[in-house]
Amino acid sequence: MSAVTAVAGIDPRGPRFAAALTTLVLAAALLTGNAWVLLAQVAVFAVGAIGGAQRTPYAALFRRLVRPRLGPPGDLEDPAPPRFAQLVGLTVTGPALLLTGAGVGPALEVGAALALVAAFLNAAFGLCLGCELFLLIRRARG
Repeated sequence: MSAVTAVAGIDPRGPRFAAALTTLVLAAALLTGNAWVLLAQVAVFAVGAIGGAQRTPYAALFRRLVRPRLGPPGDLEDPAPPRFAQLVGLTVTGPALLLTGAGVGPALEVGAALALVAAFLNAAFGLCLGCELFLLIRRARG
């Protein structure tokens, strides 16, 4: 592995840790119906979509509290797919939040539930749906 790859790559356990926290936040939003809880997650998705998954508050928690207790990762991953996954999360939860603010029925529940499924799959099984979508788009473009 070259030094450039090491600098550009991220620890793949970080996004999975973030997905676990995202699962908890989205479950809380879904169970309580609280738009402020969903707003907090939308803000995290926005930071991740704009600055990259490694810039989110969840990534900071991982770096400070979890990463020092782990051995080095086996390899590093490209930060682009997790960043795209953050954009997908924002695309699902952002409109749900706006529609909730406009008084549209179950928008919060639908948006939170969709994002919750994706976050849970990543946290529990390492299956990042947004990352897979990123790779499908990349392959389709050639």
